[in-house]
Parts: sequence; structure tokens; C-alpha cells
Amino acid sequence: MQPCSGAPNSTLNSTAIWSYASVVTPTTSLDSHRKCRPKSSCVPNSTMSSPPQPEPRGRVFEIQRFSIHDGPGIRTTVFLQGCTLACLWCHNPEGGSSRPVLSFQPDKCVACGWCVSACPEQAHHLDVETGTHTLDRDRCRVCGACTEQCYSGALEVVGRDMGVGEVLQDVLADIPFYETSDGGMTLSGGEPLAQLDFAAALLQGARHHGLHTALETCGSVPLAHLERILPWVDLFLYDIKESAPERHREFTGGDGAPIIANLRYLHGTGAAIRLRLPLIPTMNDRPDHLDGVAELVHELPGLEGVEIMPYHRLGTSKMSRFGWPQGPEFETPDDAMVEGWITALGQRGVTVRNR
Repeated sequence: MQPCSGAPNSTLNSTAIWSYASVVTPTTSLDSHRKCRPKSSCVPNSTMSSPPQPEPRGRVFEIQRFSIHDGPGIRTTVFLQGCTLACLWCHNPEGGSSRPVLSFQPDKCVACGWCVSACPEQAHHLDVETGTHTLDRDRCRVCGACTEQCYSGALEVVGRDMGVGEVLQDVLADIPFYETSDGGMTLSGGEPLAQLDFAAALLQGARHHGLHTALETCGSVPLAHLERILPWVDLFLYDIKESAPERHREFTGGDGAPIIANLRYLHGTGAAIRLRLPLIPTMNDRPDHLDGVAELVHELPGLEGVEIMPYHRLGTSKMSRFGWPQGPEFETPDDAMVEGWITALGQRGVTVRNR
């Protein structure tokens, strides 16, 4: 887990970090990128005289440090905006939008009135007698002017444009933790491959600096997207949300067949894959779905394992912050229910990693 000999350290600015990483030539070989190469081969001679490449940019809605549930070890998880599905139980609804969104939490507002005067669209209204703050989202164009001096945190733009070097600068700051825990960087979302160029550049840059890389994906992307990023991914965290085709479309808005086809393709390449099962009471915790999961696991013996992702209500609580209609609420499973799912899969010959 050591950074490449001669590679820049995290104290360099983001432009230097990207400029250094951008000269690495992609390869179709997974093994050649498992470990960072010697200093002499870090920068291929054939590219030394090439002009600097423009830095890819993308939209990020969160960078979460010290993550322990998004792959092995201690990790930094980078959440990219945009998604190819619309799951009824989504816990990151802000990741579904491809554009920045304004979060407004009235309970945090201290009625200072600064946003009223700052907004060029006159979207904020404050009742001076009651202190009630209302936001006209039809007028708001998410310029962010209202957030600049909102010290209470009631207003926040979620989703910002960032360059690859800027993101990697944050990620590389925690190299000592990755080294001691076999951690690294994980891309999540949304669906990170909805921003293919940006995701590919981040994975390539992280791998160039010797980091373990993981990609959380719903698999609902063109096969060419997976082929492109495959050389730069050490571990795929691959969601299987529903086995029945009709229910998959009902629950997620997308076709499940390409997702399974893409999974079979990745498995055939020898890629490291861990299946993740979001299980939502009364929706997809049915015996027939567990049967479908077991059938798939037995078909793909090279999988690294299966994880259950129990439903939680985080996404439901976020909807009002962004002015979106409240979605359906489901029962939050307790420990006994989760253990029941683990036992049921075990009876079908599937070992679950949650324990």
C-alpha cells in the first residue's frame, strides 16, 4: 500500500497531483496495476514530451473520510452525482440528480435574514413577526449566494464541481490510515459510472498513487463503461436489488437483465466482486428473491462474498431538505430480522459476510 516511488505526496497542490497522474497509460492488464510500478516506469518515456492533458472535472456531493463499510480497511468514499436507477428506498436521493441541489433545513434557521437580501431571484421570504423562513423553489436557480453567510447551516448547496486533482488531494491526505488497514479509495454515488470520464480518471489517479480502489455500482450501465474502468478497479461492490424482472422495474425504474449480464461479464474477467443485497422489508425480502440470489451466487463461484445492506430511513429524512415529495416509508429491520435473512440465505448455501 505504499505510494509509488517518486510519486508526489499529499502536500502538493491539486494541479500538480493531476498533472503527474495524467501521463499514466491505461492497460487492459489487471495484474500490472495491483502494485505500483518502480520509479523508472512510473512515467512512460513515450509520454514525457506530451503536452499536459486537461484535468477532468465532475460533480461530487460528498467526500466521506474514515469509511469502514465501503470496502476493506479504512477508506475515503467519494460520492458522485447522477444515477441510472430510481430506487424507491434510495438513501442518497441527492445523488440521483446530475445537478447541484439546495438543501434547506428550516429548523436550523436563526432568522437572520441575510439570505433574503443575498438572493438575486428573491426566492427567500422571512416573516419578521413569526421568524418563519420560506423558500420558493420555483424561483431558486441554486446559485448558492444564499449559503455564503448561512452560518447556522440551514442552507447548503449539495453537489460541487471538482477536478480530479482536487479530489485526490483530499483522498491522499489519509494514506497513513490506508497503509495500516489495507484501505483505500471507494467511488460511490448515485451511480459513479454515470460520470464515466471523471470516474475513470479518479480510479486511474488513485491507482497511480498506489491506492486500493473499489467501485460501488448498481450495474445499470453500458458494458463499455465497465470495460473502460476495469483495469483500475481492485474490488467491485455490486448491487443486486431484485431478482424478478417485473418487480425490478417497479422498484428501481430500470431493467434488471443488463445488470445481470454485466455481472456475468465481470465475473468472467476474474474481477474481484462482492455482491451487495439491499433488503427492504415487505419489498424484496421475499423467499423467491432470496432463491434468485442463491441461484446467481452458485452460478458465479468466483464471487468474493455477499453482504446484506439492511434498509434504513436516511433517504426519507432527506427528501424534505431538497423540496422533493416524500417517498414511501418502510419498516426498519431490527437485528433479529437481519439475522433471519442471513440464516435464510445460509440455508440456500450462501455465506453472508455481515457477521
